[in-house]
Amino acid sequence: MDKIVLKLYITGHTPKSERAIANMQSICKNELEGRYELIIIDVLERPQLAEDEKILATPTLIKMVPPPLARVIGDLSDTEKVLIGLNIEPLQKSVTKGGHSK
Repeated sequence: MDKIVLKLYITGHTPKSERAIANMQSICKNELEGRYELIIIDVLERPQLAEDEKILATPTLIKMVPPPLARVIGDLSDTEKVLIGLNIEPLQKSVTKGGHSK
């Protein structure tokens, strides 16, 4: 399987930015283990990169590879919505409330 390349655009070290980073690191660790590269870009430090990607709001997560390109905006607190928004299959397809895989 191809490595998933993700770019997370944030604005400074605000609570919202820190929450988005922590949420994305958790998603990567728990759902994409070993299959991802996460690049964090602070738009205050690298404004040209944000302009090139037409970033209008932060935090914004962009899946660069594999195609198609996909974006999710927000603090990334809902793992299922993030994975669906990026069209990414998690490692564990489905877990019941009892903690057993289906």
